[in-house]
Order: sequence, then structure tokens, then C-alpha cells
Amino acid sequence: MATDAPAKFRRPELFPSAGDLSVAQHDGLRFWQFMVAGSVAGLVEHTAMFPVDTLKTRMQAGSPLGMRQSLRAVLSLEGTLGLYRGLGAMSLGAGPAHAVYFSVYELSKESLARGNPNNPVVHAASGILATVASDAVFTPMDTVKQRLQLKGSPYRGVMDCVARVLREEGFRAFFASYKTTVVMNAPYTAVHFATYEAAKRGMREISPDSATDERLVVHATAGAVAGALAAAVTTPLDVVKTQLQCQGVCGCDRFSSSSTSEVIRAIIRRDGYTGLMRGWKPRMLFHAPAAAICWSTYEATKSFFQKLNDQK
Repeated sequence: MATDAPAKFRRPELFPSAGDLSVAQHDGLRFWQFMVAGSVAGLVEHTAMFPVDTLKTRMQAGSPLGMRQSLRAVLSLEGTLGLYRGLGAMSLGAGPAHAVYFSVYELSKESLARGNPNNPVVHAASGILATVASDAVFTPMDTVKQRLQLKGSPYRGVMDCVARVLREEGFRAFFASYKTTVVMNAPYTAVHFATYEAAKRGMREISPDSATDERLVVHATAGAVAGALAAAVTTPLDVVKTQLQCQGVCGCDRFSSSSTSEVIRAIIRRDGYTGLMRGWKPRMLFHAPAAAICWSTYEATKSFFQKLNDQK
């Protein structure tokens, strides 16, 4: 088992060598299997961490309560189900969005590589293109999800929220935070992947002989570190995104435009610079285990498909 460790964990797992294109193009999977693996990972990740996301949304929307107080308030007034309002909207958006993300990433990487798939600049550019595409799919349902997560939300469910937003605010309301989301996710993705790769390499160097046995542990640990750091760095933009998606609902401020700079100035005037970091604790608590769950699920699903392909 130990002799397989270098093959399992060397850099070509994410940055394949030019001589192994038959496997590297889709990491040993058929294209649809690669998409399914990403979709499963996204759904498992967001479902498992949804209660923490609910607390983060309420704090970023303007609640004066801290994380513990917010949790107690939700449980006492709404019960456990209050932590899962908007789960249906998340499920409708996360699966397709993750499928789009991984498919666009693979197509972009293949198109831009020009015979050199081991180019980190190509991977960075492909990741940005994937983020732009996947956010276009996920942002409308993320808007619905966050409005349903608010305390005293006036919407009865996903379809009621969609219908009322269309009727009262128009189609553009679903994309009010799109630019901010892309601006936020671009540096988030850069920090996340850079940290993930560095942490994974560091753990491989510390214990190369046990890499095979610790494979999921390695991915989970590296993912947790990467998710926490990237989440902390991009919290201010996440606050802006939440304010734009929830504007005019349950007492949240309404803005004259979807300008990121305008929203930032409004938050600073109202809450000071600390307002831009509102919800950073639940955001980190969400993204650290979420990234660990996502990478572990992703690798496990890929392994399942790889074994299935080998049997055939």
C-alpha cells in the first residue's frame, strides 16, 4: 500500500503531466462522472453545514446578536426547523451550480492548456471562468435561500419567494449580488486552492509512507485550512452580497444600486468598519468543515467511479 502513496498524492492529481493526458483530462473519469462527483460533493457540503449558513446570513443581514445568541433565538422561537429554512432553494441551486463549475473548469483547462495542462496560470484562469459561470446558476437560488433564512421571513417557501420577487422587484433582483459574488469568489477560489495545495504538499512531506491510508484525512485537513483562510479574507464581500440579496426584506436596508462600493460605504456609516466583518465566525465555521466535507466527498465519489470503470 505504501508504494502507491506517491502516485496517489503527487501534484498531477490537480496539475497533471503532459504525458498522461488520457487520464488527466478528467482525472480518470468519464466527463459525466466528473460532473456528478462535483454535484454530490456540493450537495453534501451545503446540506451538512446549512444551519451555520443560516446563522451567518442573519448576522450579516443586520442582526445585533452574536452567533450563540442567534442560535438560541432561532431554536427558542422557530425550533430546529428554523435552521433549515431555504434548504430546498439551496438544493435546487447547489447541484447544477457545482456541475457547471467542474464542467466549465475542465473545458476551459483543455482549451487554454495548448498541450501544457501543468500550467498554474491556466488553472487560475479556468477557475475564474468556472466561477463566473457557476455563480450565474447559483446566485438566483442563493438569493431565495437567504431571504427564506431571515428571521420573520414573509415568504411561505421557495415558489412563493420566487413569484413575489418577480412580481414586486422584477427578474433583476435575483442577480443584484451577482457582480459582488463573482468579485468575492475569484479571490476566494485563488486563496482556497493555493492554501489547499500547500497544506496537502506539507502533509505529504511530513508523512509520505502513510499517505494512502490517510488520503481522506489529508484532503479533509487541507480543505479545512484552505476553507477557513479563504472565508476570513473574503468576509467583507460576503457581507455586501448578503445585504444586496436581502435588501428591503425584514427591515434590511435598500440600496439605490447594486454597486459594491455604495453598499460598503453604507455599512461603514451605519456599523463602522467592524460591520464589514459581521458573521466572520460562522462563515469560517461554515467553510472550514464544508471544504473538508466537499473534498472528502469529491474524492470518495471519484474513487467509486474509478473502481466502477475498472470493473467494466
